[in-house]
Amino acid sequence: MNLRNWVVPATAALLLAGCTAKVEKPSGYRIFVANETSGDMTVIDSATLEPVGPAIPLGKRPRGMHASPDGKYIYIALSGTPPAPPGVDEDTLPPPDKSADGIAVFDVAAMKVARVLKAGSDPENFDVSHDGKFIYISNEDSGGVGFVDIAGGAVVNSVKTGEEPEGVTVTPDGKLIFSTNEGDGTITVIDPANARLLNTFKVGRRPRNIVFMPDGKHGYVNAENDGTVVYFDAEKHEVVKAIELGTPGEVKPMGLAMAPDAKHLYVSTGRGHKVFVIDTATNQAVANFEAGQRPWGIAVAPDGKTLFTANGPSNDVSVVDLATNTVTKKIKGGTGTYSVVVLPR
Repeated sequence: MNLRNWVVPATAALLLAGCTAKVEKPSGYRIFVANETSGDMTVIDSATLEPVGPAIPLGKRPRGMHASPDGKYIYIALSGTPPAPPGVDEDTLPPPDKSADGIAVFDVAAMKVARVLKAGSDPENFDVSHDGKFIYISNEDSGGVGFVDIAGGAVVNSVKTGEEPEGVTVTPDGKLIFSTNEGDGTITVIDPANARLLNTFKVGRRPRNIVFMPDGKHGYVNAENDGTVVYFDAEKHEVVKAIELGTPGEVKPMGLAMAPDAKHLYVSTGRGHKVFVIDTATNQAVANFEAGQRPWGIAVAPDGKTLFTANGPSNDVSVVDLATNTVTKKIKGGTGTYSVVVLPR
């Protein structure tokens, strides 16, 4: 072989390999934490498990938080209504600042709020349509689910639900919306294409959040005041089983997060301090562990190895190794850490 004829292609191949390495996406992910009291966002790098910089301003009382389908934006519910924890006389609170209500659109690349969408009164929880065109949000003050047109930045439709709508979740196929109603312990099923209520069914006291199995045939909803997570048939709209986690009042199921392989469901319990692990094959609680002070918002890393919980009273985020179900680190956030979203780089 002529050495010169071999060297040129080999060198070109090496140069090409080098170019390819430079354009590879960095590994890992980032953890985005909304801080309700300080009104800002803490961004944490998975490689260092430390904040990447100072907290980023969002607006008043950021709570519910979801990413856009393409991961380019994070939507955060903002509210000018003062917090009213249990035992507080609401008549003693300052009047709500309705001008602060909305959905912040956080640009992930620019790391700042790009704009704020109008979303009705005191928005808290919501979900995003699969095509990324709408946000479906619970509006407790008006007793329904509002349809926010993201491009237009305003509510374009609404559907009345049960009493005190709370959590909103779109089914895996994107065809239906399920809304929890705290006041009457029900789930309302909505057809978004026609903005029409299809059904309402009982699930337990004070339901908040819903997650579905990947095929969409069944789902889970927490019943906070019953100390249970309810497994329901999403096609027949009926309860299949209530999974008991502990004594009602002592164990208060709050946030739900499904493992990437859907083999386990993780449930935060607020003042119960714990996270419970439910085996989705048997629908039994198979483990529980201390996570922090009042763990609420909860999210699982894309590789399924790590869990993150937002612990409001201690203003931090717990990092949980799911191989051992132990907290390996607590990361300082802003004041009143509330919700968590994990996005790959």
